[in-house]
Amino acid sequence: MSSPTARPPITVVGIGADGWPGLSTAAREALLAAEAIVGGGRQLALLPADVTAERVAWPSPLRPAVAGLFAGLAGRRVAVLASGDPMFYGIGRTLAEELGAERLRVLPHPSSVSLACARLGWPVEETAVVSLVGRDPAGLLGALHDGRRLLVLSADADTPALVAALLTQHGYGPSRLRVLEQLGAEREHHLDGTAADWPHPAGENLNLVAVDCRAADGTSRRGLTPGLPDELFEHDGQLTKRHIRAVTLAALAPTPGELLWDIGGGSGSIGIEWLRTHPSCQAVSVEKDETRAARIERNARALGVPRLRVVTGPAPAALAELPAPDAVFIGGGLTAPGLLEACWAALPVGGRLVANTVTLESEALLAEWYRRHGGELVKLAVAHAVPVGGFTGWRQAMPVTQWSVVKRGSERGETL
Repeated sequence: MSSPTARPPITVVGIGADGWPGLSTAAREALLAAEAIVGGGRQLALLPADVTAERVAWPSPLRPAVAGLFAGLAGRRVAVLASGDPMFYGIGRTLAEELGAERLRVLPHPSSVSLACARLGWPVEETAVVSLVGRDPAGLLGALHDGRRLLVLSADADTPALVAALLTQHGYGPSRLRVLEQLGAEREHHLDGTAADWPHPAGENLNLVAVDCRAADGTSRRGLTPGLPDELFEHDGQLTKRHIRAVTLAALAPTPGELLWDIGGGSGSIGIEWLRTHPSCQAVSVEKDETRAARIERNARALGVPRLRVVTGPAPAALAELPAPDAVFIGGGLTAPGLLEACWAALPVGGRLVANTVTLESEALLAEWYRRHGGELVKLAVAHAVPVGGFTGWRQAMPVTQWSVVKRGSERGETL
């Protein structure tokens, strides 16, 4: 039972391109009863004249202004207009995070994704969704898989052509694109074509792009499990090679929402593959060489994870201002004074640390830390078949010593 002094809820109403006629009775009643309605210009324009509440447009930038805006509306019956489902890439999340979910009453409308799947006959649960609203378009590349169905939430009228160009550039030119404009409105309109030969000029700002992903012949396969082909990475030799990388990611054991420090980033392969495991994962790649740091950023974009944060500077000094990690990978600079100590101190209880080396000096250091903290110390060896005259033989790569450990409350590690 609510307290007599409890603030009235903020009613968040989802509205579609069909406007007022498409709203439920509860949504209409909430808007008619409101004293102030906050929303974007397009949503506010959909309200009829008999909605007499004060209409308040969102300020820009929006998030920093949310608390102050609603403090100024305190004591009044307030509604918020949102596009479609407010909790699906919508303003509902921002309001819940800034004001508290308990203050919200959310009345959703069918999302553009639900409407698009209904038009296309695609199962919603089997359709991948990527938003390019306020996001780097390179994030789309991580969702491209041959035979996959994909819905892209557009930023504006130019997004379909941008999507077509990205797909073509990265080997998905044969993909079929369908642009669904003004979904749910009387002037709903669809466009059709392939990425490589996209024929349509920019149309409506309110649109969604449906992609039937088809890879062109010869396009490199980008699987979901760690161990991408080495040739997908631009590098100068400083690259954790494919098979060692797969073992390293298995030891790091990423789970959704976790943050990785990738120290001695090289080409960024460990941080990139960490981020590809789940869209909520985060990673910071620390690299002291500016040329390599720039290369890491290019690799991250090309492989669909532009959210990789790259910090240019030497470790451990460059670690001082970073948020606490859930896991740390050290691929270079192990013998730098204080590096292992700083990483160990930064890890919370339950955090993981994995370090790889090919030198005897660093191996001796890892053996000492293994003696003190436990975990698992292994030597990884990979050999590749190569021509030997008219025959075939094995060429051994440099063996890699790997220490992996979980930080325990007693400061004693356990095997991963």
